[in-house]
Amino acid sequence: MSAREVAVLLSWLSCCGSAVWRYSSNSPNYRIFSTRSTIKLEYEGTLFTEWSVPEICFVLNKSSPKTELRCSSPGVHAIKPIVTGPDEEERNLFVDSSHTCFLWYYRVRHFFNNLTQVISVWVYDPENADPDELLGSAEEPSINSIVLSTQMATLGQKPVIHTILKRKAYLSNEKMKKGTWHIMVPMTRDDALKEIRGNQVTFQDCFIADFLILLTFPLLTIPEIPGSLPISSPRGSQLMVSWDACVVASVVLVADMETFQTNDSFRTWTRIRVPPGSLSDAERQSVADVIVSRDGIFFLINGVLYQKSFRGFVKLGRILNLPDGGITGISSRKWCWVKYLSKAKERRSNFAVWTENEIYLEYILLKFARLVTTTELKNILNLSVTATLTIHSVEYTGHPLEIAVFLSYCTICTVTKKIFLVIYNEDTKQWVSQDLTLDAPIDSVFIPHFIFSALPGLILWNKHSIYYCYHNFTFTGILQTPAGHGNLSMLSNGSIIHEVFVDYYGNILVKMENNVIFYSKINTRDAVKLHLWTNNTTRALILLSTSGYTYFLYALDNGTIQIQDYPLSLETRSITFKTKDKCPYLAFHNNVARVFYFLDKGETLTLWTQIIYPENTGLYVVVESYGPKILEESHDISFEAAFGHCTKTLTVTFYQNVDYEGIYDYFEMQHNNTGLVMVQLRPSEYSKTCPIAQKVFQIAVGCDDKKFIAVKGFSKKECHHHDFSYVIEKSYLRHQPSKNLKVRYIWKKYGCPLRLDFTEKFQPVVQLFDDNGYVKDVGANFIVWEIHGRDDYSFNNTMAQSGCLHEAQTWKSMIELNKHLPLEEVWGPEFL
Repeated sequence: MSAREVAVLLSWLSCCGSAVWRYSSNSPNYRIFSTRSTIKLEYEGTLFTEWSVPEICFVLNKSSPKTELRCSSPGVHAIKPIVTGPDEEERNLFVDSSHTCFLWYYRVRHFFNNLTQVISVWVYDPENADPDELLGSAEEPSINSIVLSTQMATLGQKPVIHTILKRKAYLSNEKMKKGTWHIMVPMTRDDALKEIRGNQVTFQDCFIADFLILLTFPLLTIPEIPGSLPISSPRGSQLMVSWDACVVASVVLVADMETFQTNDSFRTWTRIRVPPGSLSDAERQSVADVIVSRDGIFFLINGVLYQKSFRGFVKLGRILNLPDGGITGISSRKWCWVKYLSKAKERRSNFAVWTENEIYLEYILLKFARLVTTTELKNILNLSVTATLTIHSVEYTGHPLEIAVFLSYCTICTVTKKIFLVIYNEDTKQWVSQDLTLDAPIDSVFIPHFIFSALPGLILWNKHSIYYCYHNFTFTGILQTPAGHGNLSMLSNGSIIHEVFVDYYGNILVKMENNVIFYSKINTRDAVKLHLWTNNTTRALILLSTSGYTYFLYALDNGTIQIQDYPLSLETRSITFKTKDKCPYLAFHNNVARVFYFLDKGETLTLWTQIIYPENTGLYVVVESYGPKILEESHDISFEAAFGHCTKTLTVTFYQNVDYEGIYDYFEMQHNNTGLVMVQLRPSEYSKTCPIAQKVFQIAVGCDDKKFIAVKGFSKKECHHHDFSYVIEKSYLRHQPSKNLKVRYIWKKYGCPLRLDFTEKFQPVVQLFDDNGYVKDVGANFIVWEIHGRDDYSFNNTMAQSGCLHEAQTWKSMIELNKHLPLEEVWGPEFL
């Protein structure tokens, strides 16, 4: 935000509602919060007297509601404003003594002619940067940053772009220019998460912090057409939002006066509007839900689904295999799994649409298909035909191929109903009933959200309480506060739940409509009330930035949007500082470098994880897996105790123990032993004060579709492609045709012919490749055949010379056995 925008935001935030105070730093997302940082304090309200700070901290103007603070010593510092009235809450700020002082700054240019992106990178010091650099809007480095970057380069610094998923690295191939490095990377969708890292070089005892970025194909926002009209939620309603699970910077926000779209986490944004006459005035102010996907933005209005895209604004219905009305909900994926293994030929669905009695799935290119009806579900689940069964809600789970369906069931539907859960697998097409049932009032509504974990787990909420169901629904209950309340409204002046935010690190933030926030961690049973961050009348949401940090989004009354970084880690540490809630372990390490592993036949995957904890607490690492039972595990544990602490290291090896020799149906056996297994490693105990509490990843058992085999020596580029054909003498052909066969050589398919001496023995060497290049030579048996039917070739050895005890299969015998099959199918692993 510019200085003027900040002033407007602060003025608007403080115009009404309760008094609050907060802090900020020059480092974006509070990544650097140390003795070197300038901490900005600000109080919003009319009762301010002065700031109360420790003696070791220096405040620039103690009697100003907006001032600056510096703490020369690291540690926990109690800070609060002194007011003429009830005491304001005190914060315990953790000030670090880190030697990380500098940050990476980057800009991106897109080149569509060769599908590349050039990332311009430089180093900046947040305490001595230009305002544009602090706001993320600088196009080139400031003078200070040029000097700093040049000095760091002289000392040996050079940034490298590392991709998180495919583990690739890109660096600059040219010299620094004007204090800037330029690194070229390919445009990609399946390797978008990247990190800027540098060498371990210091300047004035200061390092540069690594910087996580999300860089995908350029995303465009839908332009606003002059004369179009606003589309919004009903007047006075709370904000609603949708984002792309794999591009969290792509967000659509619906407020009660406008709809907004961004592709950079609201650093810039546009309004989404509709053509005059496409909706009535009442319909334009009746958005009930919204979803953003690659096929456009979808609005649910009065039971009807509409699509807004670059092509226009259209009503969806029967022509696309959707109902013309009666739609009660829509839901999209919450977690990003770029890679997954599916045995089914169909693609994954993008989002779900449902009525009271039907569920529809949307696939790419706006293709809808009906999944199931409640009548069919009664038969599948063996429910009474006379009972009333309706679809309560549909939600995508943490598994990339599963969809959860919550069903309302009752026989005498006057007072209570049962809500139970079934999960549908898009790969196996199977429905599985889960051990989760809720007894609820007949008019009650629960909103589900599955957490990021290997075993199915979720939280559900109504207006007042949060229900948790963890560890495959075996660990359940209602989140309790330290005061023993499960009703969060009682601790937030009667306000009701507006938003529940869950991130990849296991953090859970419950935001009430009056902006009171409660904090919890997945797999724990309690929640704490955090410090108030914004006043109780501000319309706000909590979102996740492209760097993995949280930020507040504010919708202002003047029809604009503002964002503000939120220091979640600092706020939770402040509130838990004086409690007995301590993390039971000191460190939790592992070497899981990817979120997706392929395990082919004959391969093993070995990983280690380590937990360090105080003596006499008996902690250990739990390995949990979910999916088809196609993997074996072996565990090896080592233990060490020293200086009052224990170190326990677990090495786990995943492998298959399947014998494919002598089986009747090779392909059925292969199909039954391939699939996707979700795995997570976690400590046996943890609390809200622990950092990342688990490691979740996938093991795909089967063949990577990016792998391929090729015969060594056959290049497709090292020869001139020309029109080439050759003739096979008819006497050399198996079926003895009346004419010679003229064959046209297909360069694109076969590559360059391999030149061999006529007397030289030839044995093909089969090599395995993936998208990173050569992997290894393939040692398995293989079959060679001549596709045009010639039979004048010979072999180097007889069966006896090769050690065969019985007559082996031959082309002649296999052709005779499978006369009904084409030549390329008469012999394969299924006939072994």
